[in-house]
Amino acid sequence: MTTWIDACGAAEIDQEDVIRFDHAGRTFAIYRSPDDEFFATDGLCTHERIHLADGLVMDDIIECPKHNGRFNYKTGEARGAPVCINLKTYPVKLEGDRVMIGIGA
Repeated sequence: MTTWIDACGAAEIDQEDVIRFDHAGRTFAIYRSPDDEFFATDGLCTHERIHLADGLVMDDIIECPKHNGRFNYKTGEARGAPVCINLKTYPVKLEGDRVMIGIGA
């Protein structure tokens, strides 16, 4: 069963940007695509556990700020060395002007 968590207001994230969201001892990254859609992944790079919210978003790619590893934030797919382990992704929905992410129960 999915538990929906209120992560942030939609207006808090610019298009083609990312913010950090911490909940229950975990860190997530919430993205807003150039097409005005929202996505969520684990918030730490799978290479050296650096906060992805400090990285650069380009189209559907998040680039880690430490070693420039790249992920597709829509699918979680590792897309550029040195990262080789995919990111976990989470469902996202809008409720009014709030961005909700779905995490396991």
